[in-house]
Amino acid sequence: MFLSISIAIMAFLLITFLYWKLTRNYAEKIYGKKQWKTWVSRTYYWHGVLYVSGGLTVLIIFLLKANNLLVF
Repeated sequence: MFLSISIAIMAFLLITFLYWKLTRNYAEKIYGKKQWKTWVSRTYYWHGVLYVSGGLTVLIIFLLKANNLLVF
């Protein structure tokens, strides 16, 4: 049980970090430097990052469970 929770947390953190690294500059360019400095723009950006990371984490856990690599 503890192992599966640890795998899920690690996958979520890794996906979040990679998605942030890949999309940060693009999002800043889209919003513009002045608008990017407001908390509203960053809040919308981080909502998207967390939704994508959560969805991909659920997908990875589901695939691991379907292939019997993760048992809980």
